[in-house]
Amino acid sequence: MKTQVAIIGAGPSGLLLGRLLDLQGIDNVIVEAKSPDYVLSRIRAGVLEQGTVDLLREAQVGERMDREGMVHEGFALSFSGRVERIDLKKYSGGKTVMVYGQTEVTRDLMNARTASGANTIYEAQDVAVHEFDSEQPDARPFVTFTKDGQQHKLECEYIAGCDGFHGVSRKSVPADRIKLFERVYPFGWLGILSRTPPVDHELIYANHPRGFALCSMRSAMLSRYYVQCPLDDKIEDWSDERFWDELRARLPQDTADKLVTGPSIEKSIAPLRSFVAEPMQFGRMFLVGDAAHIVPPTGAKGLNLAASDVYTLYHVLRKRYKEGRTDLVAKYSELCLRRIWKAERFSWWMTSILHKFSDDAFNQRIQEAELAYFTSSDAGRANIAENYVGLPYELVE
Repeated sequence: MKTQVAIIGAGPSGLLLGRLLDLQGIDNVIVEAKSPDYVLSRIRAGVLEQGTVDLLREAQVGERMDREGMVHEGFALSFSGRVERIDLKKYSGGKTVMVYGQTEVTRDLMNARTASGANTIYEAQDVAVHEFDSEQPDARPFVTFTKDGQQHKLECEYIAGCDGFHGVSRKSVPADRIKLFERVYPFGWLGILSRTPPVDHELIYANHPRGFALCSMRSAMLSRYYVQCPLDDKIEDWSDERFWDELRARLPQDTADKLVTGPSIEKSIAPLRSFVAEPMQFGRMFLVGDAAHIVPPTGAKGLNLAASDVYTLYHVLRKRYKEGRTDLVAKYSELCLRRIWKAERFSWWMTSILHKFSDDAFNQRIQEAELAYFTSSDAGRANIAENYVGLPYELVE
């Protein structure tokens, strides 16, 4: 088997990259270790930056998103018994965000790929990447995997590692060639999904002495709520009743009074970490999305950062194949990391001012003062808004 670009991973970043390349006539094959149903079962992010929305439209998969997604022009910060709304549209020069679940983005991309006839190999076992960083001039990268008991070799010109934090791509890089930066947070998010109307038409991020809480949504009748919890908590210790009581306790009274509760249809505890791998390119292999970086979900940046990596790699490869611009290939990592570290900073900052790190009353007062300071001026609100809607993509030129 031969292709121009081998893509490891059929999550949203791999599928989006494949779709964009496909539309340009650049041949690609996606190799995925799991089944399509498993990929779609992963409940993840739901807030799309303006840049991500525009990229999905460019990929011609935005029709259902534009029909069913919810455009949000702001969100609320709750602290010290008050609520401050951040007007995204006003303070970011007219930009907004779109609430549309990652599962739905993935389904739209899957359907488009199936309709196009592009090759996706699901349930591939023993996936391995080879010769991506060889100094031999005639060496070409290739991917090996087992499917239905048969071994396969996929020859290619470039490899895009879109296979997540635990994937094979980054792990295939020698330890002395890569530098890892990490911050693991001492708490998790307990999240539930319920078929109930959201408590508000916009997201609410709550700082409270009992810990952080977030009121989010997937649709007008599907709510997503989170509370900060200890990392060693067990799901079975959190009944629905206990969760709803804790959520109410962390929200402003008028918001808590409006909360519609119901049985959870999904419940999980997620750890929080900040993580960056440098560089993101090794010869002819590029790391994309979670394979190269993780952000805590507080800043709504995970899927969006993956999309900006895809944007950069797509333009690098398009110019390589359509214009012969081989000089841009080596700039991928540098271009991506500029934006990644800014998003890492914002996600770290949102996490640090909204969560309870200890019982230290001084720290609680500092958090409240910082939130009050940033929401007390147009400059502070603009700082939050422009980061939340997403900073501009780096130009590939």
